[in-house]
Formats: sequence, structure tokens, C-alpha cells
Amino acid sequence: MRRDSAGSEAANRSWWDADADAYHAEHAAFLGVDSADGDFVWCPEGLREAEAGLLGTVGPGTVAVEIGCGSAPCSRWLAAQGAAVVGIDISAGMLRRGLPHVRGGNPLLVQAGAERLPVADGAADVVCSAFGGIPFVADSAQVMAEAYRVLRPGGRFVFSVNHPMRWTFLDDPGPEGLVATLSYFDRSPYVETDDDGAPTYVEHHRTMGDRIREIVGAGLRVVDVLEPEWPEGFTQEWGQWSPLRGAIFPGTAIFCCEKPG
Repeated sequence: MRRDSAGSEAANRSWWDADADAYHAEHAAFLGVDSADGDFVWCPEGLREAEAGLLGTVGPGTVAVEIGCGSAPCSRWLAAQGAAVVGIDISAGMLRRGLPHVRGGNPLLVQAGAERLPVADGAADVVCSAFGGIPFVADSAQVMAEAYRVLRPGGRFVFSVNHPMRWTFLDDPGPEGLVATLSYFDRSPYVETDDDGAPTYVEHHRTMGDRIREIVGAGLRVVDVLEPEWPEGFTQEWGQWSPLRGAIFPGTAIFCCEKPG
């Protein structure tokens, strides 16, 4: 399964199709899914692109591609700034949830995998992924290569993922989640299976060093790496993310990259 792109893709497509309603029942309000112009939230810590400006100037004339857009609140936020946006996700169920909010065909929502982006070479000014497809593909280095391919020279690629150190802890927002139980260096994927042993959910681990090597190996330049702190007074939990854990160690890593001009 570690290098099985097709297996990971099939399992995660089925998972997100089946989980779309439950996911949005829990998280739609936080993500701004049903607001007219969407919202661009980078992580459970609540960092927003409107405040952080990690993508640089986005407006009329900007072409943006979002990888793992889900119901596309981030893509719709980019479109509201004036960008022409392509939102890509493997799950038809997730894409369908965002379709009623799309106006004038922007963003264009496309069902496709992150390892093979249906975008022309050098077409995009910006590529982004906010907890999108990157942890769910077997070959995340290929995603970096695809981002490089579709970016114009000088274009920016920014993506957020679980902070790699979180792999060592249980997905528990309480005290049990403060004890390291797994090896940080074990790249074996986390796999859930059905009663017949068929994978139904797959998530892949990479260390911080792995991520940097994949980025640089694709030809991209690392501009910054952010590890958002838990906001003071912020009490909302999201799965494993909680004030208790957030006060002690990071939950998110955001990698800001550029394609050399």
C-alpha cells in the first residue's frame, strides 16, 4: 500500500464519497462552506488566507488551482477575489456538496486525483492545498512535481498538512493524545479496512525532511514553513486538534514554495 497509488485513490474516493454528509455536518460552518463567497481556512488553528496572505496577491488575472478542494470553500474564496480557479478533488460526493454555491462556472470543479492534475503546463499562477489530497496519496513527491509542472515561472505553491510530528501520537484531543506511541520514522501508512480486509481509508506519513526533499526534488524553492500556534482563547476542537494539545506542540505545517523564475 505504501507505493500503491491506485489502491489509495480507490479507498479514499470511496471514503470521502460516503463521509461527505457527516464531514460537513461537523465542519461546514467552521470552513465557511455555505457562505456566499466561501472562506479560505488553512488549518484547524483557524489561520485564514485573508489574514496570512501566503499566496501573495490574488485578483483579476490570477489563475489558481486547488488540490483536494473538497466542497471548494477555498476555491470559491479565491474566485471571489477575482481569480479564475480550478478546484480538483477525487471525491464526487465532496464536489457535489459545493456545486450549489458556484456562480458563473468559477471555480470550475473537476474530479481528478492529485498525482495527475488535469491542468496544462505553466497555466497557473498559484497552486494551493489546505489539508487537501497530499496526505492521502501514495506518491506525494509526484504531487510536488505536478505543482511544479502546472505553475508558471515565479508562481507559488502553498499547502498545509498535519504536522509530521503528530504521527507519533494517537488521534486523541485529550490526555491520551499527549503520549508518543509510534515511531516518527515509520512511513507505513495508516490503513482502515472493511470486514473483508479491503482498504477503505488510507493516510500516508512523511517526515519534515521528506517533505522538504520532495519539494526541492520537484524543482521548487522553499520560501517558508509555518507551524501555527493555537490561538489564545480558541476552544473549538477538531478531531485530534484541541487547546490541550495545541498549547504543547504544533498540529499543522504549512509549506510555502515558489517555482524559480
